[in-house]
Amino acid sequence: MKLRQTTTRQPTAQRSPVPTAESTPSNATEHKLKRQLSSRHLQMIAIGGSIGTGLFVASGGTIAQAGPGGALVAYAAVGLMVYLLMQSLGEMTAKIPVAGSFQTYATRFVSPSFGFAIGWNYWFNWAITVAAELVAAGIVMSFWLPDVPGWVWAGGFLFVLTALNALSAKAFGEGEFWLALIKVVTVIAFLVAGVLMIFGILGDHTDPLANWREGQDVFHGGWISIMAVFMIAGFSFQGTELVGVAAGEAKDPRREIPKAIRNVFWRIMLFYIGAIFIIGCLIPFADPSLLSSGEADVASSPFTMVFERAGIAFAAAAMNAVILTAILSAGNSGLYASTRMLYAMAHDGKAPKIFGRTNSRGVPMAALFATAGVGLFGFLTALVGQGAAYAWLLNVSGLCGFIVWVGIAVSHYRFRRGYLAQGYAVSDLPYRAPFFPLGPLLAFVMLIAVIAGQNYEAVLAGRGLEVLSAYIGLPLFLGLWLIHRLVTKSRIVPLMEMDLSAPEDIEESAKVRSARTRAGNSAIR
Repeated sequence: MKLRQTTTRQPTAQRSPVPTAESTPSNATEHKLKRQLSSRHLQMIAIGGSIGTGLFVASGGTIAQAGPGGALVAYAAVGLMVYLLMQSLGEMTAKIPVAGSFQTYATRFVSPSFGFAIGWNYWFNWAITVAAELVAAGIVMSFWLPDVPGWVWAGGFLFVLTALNALSAKAFGEGEFWLALIKVVTVIAFLVAGVLMIFGILGDHTDPLANWREGQDVFHGGWISIMAVFMIAGFSFQGTELVGVAAGEAKDPRREIPKAIRNVFWRIMLFYIGAIFIIGCLIPFADPSLLSSGEADVASSPFTMVFERAGIAFAAAAMNAVILTAILSAGNSGLYASTRMLYAMAHDGKAPKIFGRTNSRGVPMAALFATAGVGLFGFLTALVGQGAAYAWLLNVSGLCGFIVWVGIAVSHYRFRRGYLAQGYAVSDLPYRAPFFPLGPLLAFVMLIAVIAGQNYEAVLAGRGLEVLSAYIGLPLFLGLWLIHRLVTKSRIVPLMEMDLSAPEDIEESAKVRSARTRAGNSAIR
């Protein structure tokens, strides 16, 4: 399979083409993806990837730790960082919409070894996340059926999610659309109920700003607590980059990806900032219930507490169902993203070729089964206990997402420089990141701070096992990068040799659209 060359120069660097939907020749149609994801799918994939238990449960703990003002500042700062990263991702994805996304960009614009490490790091991140979410599903189900072992639910949900992903990309998109919609409706209902309570229309809350007044410890713990919450908030936003992977199977990525980047981010920020503000108004930060931050503590979820105080019956049961939805959504997205990344790496020569094969529905089944196999780690719940297994798996995978974000920032900085060096104009890009070069540079610095401060308390206290689980992703990434570089002797890709080509079907559709526009303009004249 070959990608169409769109540059004016013939580069000498080795190409790493990734077959995407409708981009392979007819004699290789069995090994391509299919563009089946619509605009509404992309919108909900982006939203659903970032709204989960971090908002529904753990947000209470952040307010207890840093006060309402400190939590608000921390989430706003992380939101700014994610906004800049989404702009960087949007510029590259709209130009080159491929399933390999981050690893493809890292390979083309930085070095093959950097792309190799980013790709395997991202696959590991989401494959382990699937396992962690299966453990969490068992914990949530114990709310209703405490006598059923957690491994039963882990196995059942793994089978359901694998079957859904095995149907087609459209089936995944539809499943994620409805799962994400439940979360969105819940957050909107929470925001509406919270505003009505603040104004005294619901419940018996009489002073909406009492918790924000001087003397109420609005910024509890000062800057140290804000930085600690900054780390936690970063985990909550992980998943927004999923839209970059989904671009490889989007029907019209050059039109829909910029739309998703522009619209979805502000909705997510409204949800997070709005929710933190309302919780800060209605629940004192010293309320001991806010300290509960696990899936088993659904009754202490700030969402549950606000709904109960608003007079909504069965709030705990309803929120437990929503939290289960959020967990299944994360597992569904993780299974999809890691499968597509493994598929792309196989076509890029970075994984066994068998993972690059697809069936007649465009689903890379070997990659799907390999990723689902990692999900079997969910069955650790039967051996070491649900809470311990979930905490360990989550800690191991946590740092990987931040490393991928660093890769996005670095790749975008290099991409724009190479794009200009090869004689192209920024105005020709389908989507332009408005704050370049400040955007990727600022995001890079903030991410390095997040990675360095992952679990500084454990480092200072000398708790070796906690330090290992928090930071193990970093030496794994650096080891992959270094070993690949030593074996392959790869080098940083020169600006003039960067591969800026997009899949053939994307270029052809762009030509058709341009021709139609010119014809329409001629008819008007």
